[in-house]
Amino acid sequence: MVLAETIKSKLEVLANPEKAKQLERFFKTGPGQYGEGDKFLGITIPEQRKIAKLNFRDCSLDQLSILIMSEVHDHRMTALLMLVAGAESRTGRADPKPYVEFYFRHLDWINNWDLIDITCPKILGPWFFERDRTKLVELATADNLWHQRISIISTYYFIRQQDYTTTFEIADILFDHSHDLIHKAVGWMLREVGNRDPQAERDYLDPCYKSMPRTMLRYAIEKFPEEERLAYLHGEI
Repeated sequence: MVLAETIKSKLEVLANPEKAKQLERFFKTGPGQYGEGDKFLGITIPEQRKIAKLNFRDCSLDQLSILIMSEVHDHRMTALLMLVAGAESRTGRADPKPYVEFYFRHLDWINNWDLIDITCPKILGPWFFERDRTKLVELATADNLWHQRISIISTYYFIRQQDYTTTFEIADILFDHSHDLIHKAVGWMLREVGNRDPQAERDYLDPCYKSMPRTMLRYAIEKFPEEERLAYLHGEI
């Protein structure tokens, strides 16, 4: 069995202090910022993913729990990448339920946008696609920025299956949110809808785009033809 401490040691070898400082600035770890206090080793995602793929089969969920509760961002990310590898594996543990339950038990440590964006569409999305989605929608109403982002980004999986209902439902809940990380997330998911069904996105936008947060709108219409994009920005649709 691979222990959490072994994974930490493997990551420590790859630590890059200069890059860590850059990432701490990028992920807003200063006082009062959304990532306040988060610590980085400065390891790239490809490097972490390689460690995850090599070790996930021999690392128990109990050891992943130790890893994900670390104060070090790279430890949490690697734990989540191992969870994704396990959930997606056809030769490993085939039942996705333990991975979903693990994800919900550790929501408090899935606390930055990169941790969310890389993992929840691959773990929560497939699980809820053919199940009741109430729990996912409830995350959108939680008083927690990261839970709310998980709720909308998880629908990326639904969008890929040409199912947009829950994306629009959660977008409605988050429409008046105050944080730009939610504006960007909702706008991104609306844009992904439009990449597959432009009319479905327009049908959602047209009644509400004038009151939509500006960042959300810009993200949503980023791929529109230039003339149409400007018409939305200027309120001329």
